[in-house]
Amino acid sequence: MQSLVIPEGYKSKTDLITTQKQIKFVKDVFEKILAEKLNLIRVSAPILVFSDTGVNDDLNGVERPVRFDIKALGSRNAEIVHSLAKWKRIALKKYNFPVNNGLYTDMNAIRRDDSVDNIHSIYVDQWDWEKVISREDRTVDYLKQTVSTIVEAIYETAELAKREFPSITVNVNKNVKFITALEAEKEYPTLTGKERENALAKKYGTVFLMGIGSKLKNGKSHDGRAPDYDDWALNGDILLYNEVLDASLEISSMGIRVDEKSIVSQLTEANALNRLEFPYHKAVKNGELPLTIGGGIGQSRLCMYLLSKAHIGEVQVSLWPDGLEEEAKKLGVDIL
Repeated sequence: MQSLVIPEGYKSKTDLITTQKQIKFVKDVFEKILAEKLNLIRVSAPILVFSDTGVNDDLNGVERPVRFDIKALGSRNAEIVHSLAKWKRIALKKYNFPVNNGLYTDMNAIRRDDSVDNIHSIYVDQWDWEKVISREDRTVDYLKQTVSTIVEAIYETAELAKREFPSITVNVNKNVKFITALEAEKEYPTLTGKERENALAKKYGTVFLMGIGSKLKNGKSHDGRAPDYDDWALNGDILLYNEVLDASLEISSMGIRVDEKSIVSQLTEANALNRLEFPYHKAVKNGELPLTIGGGIGQSRLCMYLLSKAHIGEVQVSLWPDGLEEEAKKLGVDIL
C-alpha cells in the first residue's frame, strides 16, 4: 500500500498500554515546559468558526474545510478549523495579554484533503500557541531565539521521558541549523523541496528552514503558506531527522505574524486582496490586533518522533484506507 511504508525489521518497542502511558507523559511534560519557557497560559479554543469571517487557516489556499450550516443560527455556515493561526491573535486582544505573554491550546482539526501516509492523517492535533511581541521584536534574531527555546523544550522532554521509560532512546540534537529556503535551494539545486528537507535533516539533525511562502529562484515557493498570518520573511519550519523513516519530520510551522504592511504585500503577491474584506484582515491592516509570534507544534508527530514510531497511526486514532490496519498488523505495527 502506497500509504504504508514500514522499514524492514521495524517493531514497536512497547505494547499498546505502555505506548498510551508514554503518549500522556510526553504531552503533559512538553506542554508544561513549553508554557514555562515561552510564558504562556492554556486557554480554551474552538473547533468551529464561521465561514464568513476569514478566521480559518487557508493552508495552501486549495484545501476544502469541512463546512455545514447550523440550523439554530439561521443556517449560517460554519467550518471545522484547519488550525487556529488567526483565531489566536484575536484571542490575545480579547484577553488583553501584555507584551511577552501569550497563550497555548489543544487544537483538534480535520484536514479532509491531506494525504494519508506514515506522517500524515486527516485528523490533526497540535499545540497552537501565540504570544504578544513588540514591534522591535519583529526580527530574524528574535525568531531564531524562540525556535531555539522550543527545541530546548523538546530536548528536555526527551531526556525526562528516557528516565521514565527505558525503551525511549531518541537523542534530540538541540543545536539548530538555521538556513533559509533560498540557501537550501542553492545548496541542493536539483532536489525538490521535500528532498531538500530530507537532506538537511539527515545532515544536521535539527533544522529551522526559514522564509517559506515567497518564490525562490526557480519561480516556485519552497512550500505553500497562507499569505495572511505568517510574515514570509520571518517564518519557517522546525525539521527533525526521523531515524526510523530516514527522513525529515516537520514538527512545527511557525513565525512572526503579518503586520499592516506585510499582509497587504503578501495578499497582493498571492492575488488574494479580496480577503481584505474579512473582519480579521481589516483588523490587521488597520493595526487593531497585537503584533505576535506563534505557531503549531504537532502533538502526534512529537510523540511519534520521541517514541520512535514508524506510523502516526501508532500514536493517534484516525481513519485509514481499507486494509491498512490489517497490512500493518502483518508487519508488526499496531494502529490505534
